Formats: sequence, C-alpha cells, structure tokens
Amino acid sequence: MASEVNFAVGLRRSDLVLISVLGIILVRAVVAAATPLSFDEAYYWLWSKHLAAGYLDHPPLIAFVIRAGTAIFGDTSFGVRFAPWLLSVAATWAVWRAAAMLLQDEKASAIAGLFFNLMPMIAVESLVATPDAPEIAAATFLLLALAKIAETGYGPWWVAAGIAAGFALLAKYTAFFLGAGILIWLAAIPQQRRWFVSFWPYLGGAVALLMFVPVVFWNAQHGWISFAMQFGRTGAGTFTLRYLGEFLLSQLGLASPFIAVLGAAGMALILRSRGARSPHLALILCLIAPGSIYFLWHSLHDRVQGNWPSFLYPAFAVAAAAAALSISRGPASLPLRLSNRLAIPVAAAMVVLIYAQALWGVIPRVRDPVSRLLAFGMDRVVADIESLRARDHAVALLTTNYALTGWLAFYMRDVPVVQLNERDRYLNEPPQPPDLFQKPLLYVSQIRNDQASWLSNRFVHVVPLAHIARYRNGATIDEYAVYSVDGLKAEPFFAD
Repeated sequence: MASEVNFAVGLRRSDLVLISVLGIILVRAVVAAATPLSFDEAYYWLWSKHLAAGYLDHPPLIAFVIRAGTAIFGDTSFGVRFAPWLLSVAATWAVWRAAAMLLQDEKASAIAGLFFNLMPMIAVESLVATPDAPEIAAATFLLLALAKIAETGYGPWWVAAGIAAGFALLAKYTAFFLGAGILIWLAAIPQQRRWFVSFWPYLGGAVALLMFVPVVFWNAQHGWISFAMQFGRTGAGTFTLRYLGEFLLSQLGLASPFIAVLGAAGMALILRSRGARSPHLALILCLIAPGSIYFLWHSLHDRVQGNWPSFLYPAFAVAAAAAALSISRGPASLPLRLSNRLAIPVAAAMVVLIYAQALWGVIPRVRDPVSRLLAFGMDRVVADIESLRARDHAVALLTTNYALTGWLAFYMRDVPVVQLNERDRYLNEPPQPPDLFQKPLLYVSQIRNDQASWLSNRFVHVVPLAHIARYRNGATIDEYAVYSVDGLKAEPFFAD
C-alpha cells in the first residue's frame, strides 16, 4: 500500500513538472509574439533576406532558421522567432531524454528539463532569434546522441552525433569546444577508449566537418573574414582581473543562483565519483570543461559576453539535476539542501520578472536593458522618420550603425536602408543602384554615435532636421538625430 502511495505521489510530481515545462514554453511563445525585435534579431532578419553560406559575424544557420519562420508567419516578431521557439521545444525533449539515460532516473530527468527551461539564459536565448538558439538546440541533440552511445555502445549513433555537431558548427564557431569535449571524453574514460579503433566516431566527425565545408568555402572566397573576426578574439587583451568577476557573476545570474550552485555541485560530484555512481555522467563534465576553461581564460584578458557559454547550459542542467538527485537520496550540507529547495521557485521568479519586464516594463528605469535591447518606442521613431522622409522626398535612409540599420530595415520595409560603414556586414546583399546616392536622402543616427561629420566629406549638404527620442513608460531609452543629405561629391562608403 505504501509503495502505491509513493508511486502516486511520484506520478503527480512528474505530471506537475511536465505541466510546468509546457506552461513555460507556451508563455515563451506569447512573449515571442508580443514583444518587438532586438536589434540583433533585426540584423539577422536582414541576413535571411540574402541567404548565403556565411556572414561576417557567424555561420549561416540563424538566417535559414529565421527564413523558415517568416515563410510561415511573415515578417513579424513571431515569424522571426517561431523556429527558435520550436527548436526550444525539441531541445527540452532532448535534454529530458538524455538526462534519463545519464542519470538513470526518470524523476531526475524531468527536473533536468525543468531546470533547463527555468535558467534565465535559456529562457532568453531560446526566445530570441540569434545564433545561440540553434546552437543550444544542436548541443542538446548532440548530448542525446552521446548519451545513447554511452548507454548502448551502438556505433551508428555516432552519425547522429555528427549531424548534431554539424548543425552546432553551422550555428556558431564556439561549437568546436563541444568537439574538444568529445575527444576528452573518449580519452579520459576507459570504457570509451575502444571507440578510437572504430570507424564510427571518424564517420561522425567527417559528417560534421562535411556539413561545415560550405562555411569554409565562403570564408575562402571572402578573405577568411569571418574566421579572422571570431578566432582573432582568442589573443585579445592583456592580463587583467577586471572581467573575471563580471563573467562569474553574469553566469551566476544567467543560470539563476541556486541552479548554478546545484550545477557546480553536480560537476564536483561527477569529478569525485570518477564514474563510480554512473560511468556515463563523466560525459557531462567533459562537454562542459573545454568551453568553461576557455571562457575563464578569456575573462582574464577581455570581456566575455554573457551569452557566449549558452551552448554549455544543456549539460549544466543535467549536472544540476544530478546534484538534486544525490541530495534526495542521502545526506547533504545545509547550503545544498537550501539550494535544492530554492532552485525552482527562485529561477521561476526570475523568469517571470524577465518576461513581465519584456511585456510591460514593470520595473521603471531609464534605459533599462530589456527596453534598450528591444525595439520599444521604435514605432514612434519610425513614424517621425517617415514623416520627414515624405516631406523631403528622400528615397533612402543612411546609417552608420548595424543595430539601427536592422531596426529601420525591419520596421520601414518599403524604404532602402544603407549602412555607409562596416560594409563587410553586407557582403551577400546586391549592390545599391548607382544613382541612389544622387537623390535626396536621410541620415539617421543615435546621437551618441553621430557621424555626420564623415558624411559632410562626401555630400554637399548634410542639414540637421530633427532629434527624435525613443520612450517607454515615460522614460527615454535612446535619442536619434536625423539629417537631410544630398549632393554626392565623393565615394559614399567609408571605413570606420
């Protein structure tokens, strides 16, 4: 009788977790549809209009992902974000099933899926249409395929791992750290070393690299420009402790504090046990280690953007669930027991606050980060610019900032928007008509980045027209300057 009661309680708990995960995913869809795009999303939307095998900033997958969504739902916020949102659904399932195999406990695997969705990093990066979204999803399926290999020893699963790794590489170059993690796993774990004499891992690696070949060809055709930009960061800066604390604190917040504690505890548990409790769990530590070590090293020389380690978070969610499982099965320290109790409610409160801020701006603050990053208030800015454009009969808008270029192109689709500098960002776009710059134009710039002086060397007339502010809930988010431009006298494009 007692066992039946325990089973019923466990069943209700698993159902509650499933309902919670589905609720989070549905809320994420609402937020995706109801909030304006970030400037990065608008910029990547521009990529989707000119599909190619590569771009200056990243490999091309996000452009194809956005194109798929807008083909169904049009050029709307939800259209741009639909495919990333759908990938987050698939990624949740992959984390859930991978955790079930690695932890060998269905309840703990459900908690891993919940942790995955409650971490602010995933709550945000699986919502917005940036390269992190498909990379996170690819990382979850790579984790699932490797868990299958660990559980079954079935060689063809390496092909699935190679496909997942290939998609991860097509999303962001940081996916190479996952490849390094796989090599560490094969070398460090005695049970996995047999794969070095099997052709299956090499076939999987060949599949991944074959999928990445178009990116290599595109770079070769464009002077290795994307590789130089991204891999050139590895040697940036001199030694400093300035960014280390910023990096650690940002990851503590993006994982949520108590899930972060559990994740760190889970990794320590795996390291101490050396596979005694579950020989498969070492995979988690091996996948996380290379990227984490690099980002720690990078933070000693330069700033690490908060989203960079996002592809490590699926494995980190499983590590946190491993700690929660261990705490439920035996004695644990008071900090770990408190972390286990507070992890879900605190993370849930953080996600609710983030989504509420995105939807309604519940915390009034001048230039709060959510309002600054998303296009709140751009409707009024666009209306004012359109009024000025119609009055001056301007045929195009000029900019000197990729963020503003993306926003204006997305929200003023009937008007050409041309960024005069950083032309390497637009290598895949067709050239502008030769006579475009001979006609009346408007130059739009953030006031703090105004480069009208550069335009004065290229056009006869650069005349100030207006200052336009972007507002939300009565607070000024940003300010823009608009100039009337005409009379081309020199090459319009210039280097920074």
